[in-house]
Amino acid sequence: MLRTTLARFGAADYRVYVGAYPNDRATIDAVAAIAGQAARVRLVIGGVAGPTTKADCLNTLWHALQRDAAGGWRADAIVLHDAEDVVDRHELRIYDALLDRYAVVQLPVLPLIDRRARLVSGHYADEFSEAHTKNLVVRQALGAGLPLAGVGCAIARDSLAAVAAARGGNPFDGGSLTEDYELGLMLSQRGATGVVARIREGAGTPLVAVRAYFPATLETAVRQKARWMIGIAFAGWDRLGWARARHWSEHWMRMRDRRAPLAMLVLAVAYVALLGWGASNLAHWLAATPIPRVGTATAVLLRVNAAMLLWRLVARVAFTTRDYGWREGLWSLPRMLVANLIALLAVRRAVWRYAAMLRGADVRWDKTAHVFPDDAAIEP
Repeated sequence: MLRTTLARFGAADYRVYVGAYPNDRATIDAVAAIAGQAARVRLVIGGVAGPTTKADCLNTLWHALQRDAAGGWRADAIVLHDAEDVVDRHELRIYDALLDRYAVVQLPVLPLIDRRARLVSGHYADEFSEAHTKNLVVRQALGAGLPLAGVGCAIARDSLAAVAAARGGNPFDGGSLTEDYELGLMLSQRGATGVVARIREGAGTPLVAVRAYFPATLETAVRQKARWMIGIAFAGWDRLGWARARHWSEHWMRMRDRRAPLAMLVLAVAYVALLGWGASNLAHWLAATPIPRVGTATAVLLRVNAAMLLWRLVARVAFTTRDYGWREGLWSLPRMLVANLIALLAVRRAVWRYAAMLRGADVRWDKTAHVFPDDAAIEP
């Protein structure tokens, strides 16, 4: 992945800071071998044995960058990537062009779909397609804070340095489970403008985006989604609170971010009601008794809900089709059921973990074991 990144970024003026833990000798050796051949690669070994939170590792990289700045090399912006990311060869040019006008630039994230686990891994593709085509764009249009994806985002150095100064030297909160989400909102609160850059090299060409495999099993997906729920819906409420008075768009968006536990409760009730309705109809059929008719108001409500569900299905198919083609667009329909199941299991895990945190338990980073793509999965 590191060699692919260097090859794609080419000869531009940049440096790559790679974080490693002192107890991870395999990673240290692998990165050191490349750093010995490429002067622009910096191996940064933290002082604490891992695993810690991602934010803790990012702070270590930030201080390494600061030391280089003291030696005379100064970066204009900081780009965040995970080790499993397939970077786009055009992204540095996009950052360079947009950072004159914006303090934060977020590229779309397009998860790679594991064909062996199309339902689980593919639901990430559906959700990110909609989020980075609609949700973030709407937030930007309304002037609400732009949460970062943690990858494929460039932050002007001065803006990140201001956050670091406000936090006592560390731009990322080492105790956060969703440091990217929090950083985006904090930058917005400090007046840093952000933009979602949906750009293509030319007509009919792929979107300039970050691509990576996401969890492909039910267990790993639930663990990751639970961490996101804790960091955004539960701990995020405690840590960030709400927006300033009368900033209605920010209040609305934060409420949407934190609605997951309530939404899952409603969803669970709905599935139970659906099973009950089916069982009731079956019992009436077996007993040869007429099925009670619903009232007029209930019938209208059911029709309205059916229309809204149809709208959601059409939107999901449309967004996925736009980024992945019509076949994956059709696959997004059964994947909605899988996404609901993952979310239901994740919210239960998130509630228990958050309750433990309220009782004084340490913040626990549920590390996701990512799959690294082979050469065939990396698009040119």
